[in-house]
Amino acid sequence: MADGALTASPPAGTRPALRIAIVYLAARALTTLFFLLAAEISGPASRFGADATVGSLSMGWDAQWYWLVATGGYPSELPRDESGAVAENAWAFMPVYPALARILGLVTGYPVAAVLISLVAGYLACLALHALLRGRLDSTAALWAVALFASGPLAALFQMGYAESLFLLWLLLALRALQRRRFGWLYLLIPLMGYTRPGVLAFALLLALYGIARWARRRRDALGAREIVHIVALGLLAAAVGFSWQAIAGLVTGEPGAYLETELSWRRSWTGDPDAAFRPFDGFVQASALWFRLWGLPEWWGWIALAACVLAVAAALLFAPQVRVLGTEIRLWSAAYLVYLLAVFFPQSSLFRLLLPLAPLYGALAVPRSWAWRGGMLALGLVGQWWWIYNMLALGNTYYQIP
Repeated sequence: MADGALTASPPAGTRPALRIAIVYLAARALTTLFFLLAAEISGPASRFGADATVGSLSMGWDAQWYWLVATGGYPSELPRDESGAVAENAWAFMPVYPALARILGLVTGYPVAAVLISLVAGYLACLALHALLRGRLDSTAALWAVALFASGPLAALFQMGYAESLFLLWLLLALRALQRRRFGWLYLLIPLMGYTRPGVLAFALLLALYGIARWARRRRDALGAREIVHIVALGLLAAAVGFSWQAIAGLVTGEPGAYLETELSWRRSWTGDPDAAFRPFDGFVQASALWFRLWGLPEWWGWIALAACVLAVAAALLFAPQVRVLGTEIRLWSAAYLVYLLAVFFPQSSLFRLLLPLAPLYGALAVPRSWAWRGGMLALGLVGQWWWIYNMLALGNTYYQIP
């Protein structure tokens, strides 16, 4: 076992899959209760109206876009607003999830199929997370990490028509394959990730960092030519898949910048700048100033806060013992994904949802053995989940209440 890993004998009793199923179903029951409360609270001013139901909440917001992709495909001509700028459209949403939901929906109907895929993928993602962490933590800590993940602030997405559950499944399986150095599986998992939702470019960066880390310690951990070929080839594959959707959108619409312009259409609704262009890392710089300005504070406070957050997170990934024990693959993935978000995203209320691929870090929260700590983290996650459901679904009537 790698240095720094916690060790313990597996406990007697039920098999991990059954224990995880019990944890997952209990978490989904609580989420369903939260959905019922949110539907009851939803009023005329809410996006869902006074007659909201659990079903309508589950298929709200981006779930509608995936449904549109499943039934109508992608536009061959980009829609435009009154100023002539590209308007929000289906090219921002990847095809794997709606395609699977459409196939299953032939039997169940699309809404049921979409939620069912999310539910099943969420459970399988819990199994994958447990396997990923079990090599680094004792079985109790790994199970607690799964409980925190299944009950966390964004756990409502396991019961919504979003692609997050399915993407997390592919991601956690990919990290497990990298952890075990089963590189062959990544040739399948990388395209599945890339065409389920954006983020595979972060995996390309992970592979680059992983290759550098393996090379640096090659005298202690042999790095053969075959592994080098796999790491380089998989990194190139991830990069190619990541950029291919832009090429596909450009070919279908006849506009090379179709995908970037589509993504920028959401950013323009925040900045109000019809001529906004994509520049790496500019989104976070702009948004940090925007949010502090909206709060009546000097813009430069926002830049200081951004720099402080970046330094604090970097320090945690580098030095926090609870994070270090999770191993190289999880730490490098977390760093790569955060750099990717900093490079491409404009932070707003959807940022909470976009942090979900950092799920392996729940292992760090589960490391302390105190029942008070673990129970407190579980309770905090459930409070955060209700806060998210209440604001994004029960209310959902202003610019900062978009999931």
